[in-house]
Amino acid sequence: MHPSAEAIGLAPALAVGLVAATRSGAFSRPRIAAGALGVVLVFAAFVTELEPLANHTFLWAHLLQNVVLAEWAPVLLVLAVPSLLAERVAGFPFFRPLVALPLWLAVYYTWHLPWIYDTALRHPHSLLHVEHLTYLAAGVCVWWPVVHGRSSAGAKAAYLFAAFVLASPLGLLLALIPRAIYPFYVHAPRTWGPSALADQQIAGVTMAAEEAIVFFGTFTAYLLRFLADEQASGTFNPSASAPGARTLPAGLRAAPGSARPRH
Repeated sequence: MHPSAEAIGLAPALAVGLVAATRSGAFSRPRIAAGALGVVLVFAAFVTELEPLANHTFLWAHLLQNVVLAEWAPVLLVLAVPSLLAERVAGFPFFRPLVALPLWLAVYYTWHLPWIYDTALRHPHSLLHVEHLTYLAAGVCVWWPVVHGRSSAGAKAAYLFAAFVLASPLGLLLALIPRAIYPFYVHAPRTWGPSALADQQIAGVTMAAEEAIVFFGTFTAYLLRFLADEQASGTFNPSASAPGARTLPAGLRAAPGSARPRH
């Protein structure tokens, strides 16, 4: 085991908060399960062999930790928040879509700038913890409008599609740049595994694929919900918009069950 401050401090703090909240009786079993899984993911990402690999050797390991903190754990923790509790903080400015998404993108892109990324890695007992906390906080903000927002399914689908489109270039950029851009990992001692460039390419492809699964998958789910809602309300009718379909005036429509006149 390789415990870090996130494993022995952050994860237990999240667990204590989850347990304290469940005593209110407002939590259902699925919510408790989601919250518990979020805490386990944070703990596992910073107590296993992934921790030394991320801090000393491989970019892909560090990016995996970042993904856990910025995307996976936050959505699970937000899912764990009951609706009554969510309503109390509904007016929090950072939970508004037009604030949450830019904030999350700014955190994501800023920490991946090479000189900032390397500086954080060279200060593992201070700045690196700040990086991780900001990832988690921004992740909670970006998922809050999706889980607890009052917008329509269509608006949430558009929000998720924007998150996917705007975040994906980062992973693709890391995969396509023809040289390793993080000096910390270029000079890291490697006794096994890929070279610094191959490591960066693996990390970029993995990040892009993960975001496609998480954000585009969730976008698809909300888009289908939106179309179902529209069809149920009569606003959207696929058969009526089919090529060749014609709508007769009300006076010329045959009554139900009546035969068409013969000529």
